[in-house]
Amino acid sequence: QVQLVESGGGLVQAGGSLRLSCAASGSIFSINAMGWYRQAPGKQRQLVATITSSSTTNYADSVKGRFTISRDNAKNTVYLQMNSLKPEDTAVYYCAAGRSSTILIRALVNYWGQGTQVTVSS
Repeated sequence: QVQLVESGGGLVQAGGSLRLSCAASGSIFSINAMGWYRQAPGKQRQLVATITSSSTTNYADSVKGRFTISRDNAKNTVYLQMNSLKPEDTAVYYCAAGRSSTILIRALVNYWGQGTQVTVSS
């Protein structure tokens, strides 16, 4: 089994920045792709960004140019640097990991973190 623990959420004004971290533990040898999804109130959980074991990245169009995903394999940690935050970025952000080479589809996510709240005030 794999455990994912997020940190770094909080309240920030529009235009500000936050960095989320997600540390993986347990059967980490089974992890290939990692990433972040988010869920706003009343909406479905949506992809934010993913990164493969070879550091290939993908981003949702809504965050391209503002968010950067990175991965430290030695620390089994994935990061999400969020700049130029907007009120519409407000959501619970979930760390995700999968045994497949990609987690661009929710069905390929095998492990979820507990979520961390990000609130952007206008």
